[in-house]
Amino acid sequence: MDEDSFWLLIENCRPGAPDPDAEHLAATLTTRLAAGPLSAVIGFAENLAWALYRLDRREYGRDLSGDAFLYTRAAVVADGRDAYDRVLGNPAKFVPYAAGLVWAESLLYVPDRAYEHITGEEWGRNTRYSYESYSNAAGWSDGVDTA
Repeated sequence: MDEDSFWLLIENCRPGAPDPDAEHLAATLTTRLAAGPLSAVIGFAENLAWALYRLDRREYGRDLSGDAFLYTRAAVVADGRDAYDRVLGNPAKFVPYAAGLVWAESLLYVPDRAYEHITGEEWGRNTRYSYESYSNAAGWSDGVDTA
């Protein structure tokens, strides 16, 4: 799954009504991915991790706890590509997500649930990029070379 396919899948699975905790989105994504090949699940997991990793920067999360920061970044992703691109281009656009405590924790479990549905086993997955808060060292550096 490439990046365009990832965002198209999210857009196609987003509900027409507000989904404050992304529960509907997560359930629909899980159902769609569980019906497809395992490679789509893996591709979704990689793209999700990359999107979250790119938002893992000081200018977004300096005043949030690790969990709050992670779930808020997930809410940005759940809001779709246009919203994500706006936030990525302007950290001030992240503030309403953080201030409103709109979280999308359920989005994080989509690949694991789809994988388990397909294989019958838990997924001890690793993605190329970690989506855990503060894992993007370059995003949290102060720009000073300590070497």
